[in-house]
Amino acid sequence: MADGYGSHPYVGEAIKTLPREKLTLLSKVWTHEYGSEHFVPVPEFLDRFRKEIGTEYIDILLMHCMMEGNWSHTRRHYMEGLSKAKEEGIIKAVGVSCHNWDALVEAAESPWVDVIMARINPFNSHMDGSLEDVNNVLGTALKNGKGVIGMKIFGEGKHVLEHEREESIRFAVTRGNVSCMTLGLQDQE
Repeated sequence: MADGYGSHPYVGEAIKTLPREKLTLLSKVWTHEYGSEHFVPVPEFLDRFRKEIGTEYIDILLMHCMMEGNWSHTRRHYMEGLSKAKEEGIIKAVGVSCHNWDALVEAAESPWVDVIMARINPFNSHMDGSLEDVNNVLGTALKNGKGVIGMKIFGEGKHVLEHEREESIRFAVTRGNVSCMTLGLQDQE
């Protein structure tokens, strides 16, 4: 899920009858540089997220779409709020989704990060560096105890022929340094 996708109420409705303890719920929040006029206090948006989803806690909360290095300084206020929410059990793990090489390297080394969402696929399509470089950084993240979620597995929809999808999934499972992956969908078909 992500706040920007508007998916919280739909997921909340879909999981109503499921045992919460068997689910892992992940969402992402857009953050702005510290001091931005768009800043929403962390407790405020987390309360709204939990209400929209219908849950007491969120398993993984990522700061969405880090597009530059130094995010751990420009997003310090969010990090502090998310850390406090983690201490209170409102969220279980924190991290970032990366859309930039410097942001990815910073995430792999950051002691604050529990989970990284990173672009990786065998076609080097829409990635933040060469396939080898990105895979090496993700290997470092795994060695540093972080969970790694592969995204853009199909190259942001550029490689969706049956054999390309098969190659992408096989790569993620056998050669990509990822713990799991997310697959994007545009429609029910």
